[in-house]
Amino acid sequence: MATTAADNNGLPHNPSLDPDTDTPDNPDHEFAEFGAGCFWGVELAFQRVPGVVKTEVGYSQGHTPDPTYKLVCTGTTNHVEVVRVQFDPKVSPYTTLLDLFWSRHNPTTPNRQGEDVGAQYRSGIYYYNETQARLAKESKEAKQLELKENIVTEILPAKKFYIAEEYHQQYLENGGGQGLKQCAAKGCNDPIRCYG
Repeated sequence: MATTAADNNGLPHNPSLDPDTDTPDNPDHEFAEFGAGCFWGVELAFQRVPGVVKTEVGYSQGHTPDPTYKLVCTGTTNHVEVVRVQFDPKVSPYTTLLDLFWSRHNPTTPNRQGEDVGAQYRSGIYYYNETQARLAKESKEAKQLELKENIVTEILPAKKFYIAEEYHQQYLENGGGQGLKQCAAKGCNDPIRCYG
């Protein structure tokens, strides 16, 4: 009979709550992770940033191992739709990524971005080290000074990252459901159009 490993409290170990232990392809690069609503448009925005060498969309911060898009959309797993960014900090400092994050969504609406409603659309910065944590908190404080409404963005350690299904990856660059490809070139500032 198989046994399940237990944590220090005697509860079954939940791997989805473990830290993200993946490492970038290049030791001089870092990961950053953001939740800012539907991950398609957020990913395209980060793809365009010089110094960003790779983007992946997926699910994190939930309590169900190996979630699927269909399961996440039920609202029962507590996952966030996230973009995990691999970047070269010598070309694109973490603060540049934070600036883009704040500019891409409304951080004052709990579990909602526009018409997208649910816990998977919540605003979050998920950090990989203490420097990222500090910079994220400082950027949140600075952004709050610009807004009347309270920011609801969560700032938490990055938990296990579950990559989303292949069709979600670079979705808008590849044309989405309508076959209308959008530019992912570095420095491109064409408007980003989100569609299914």
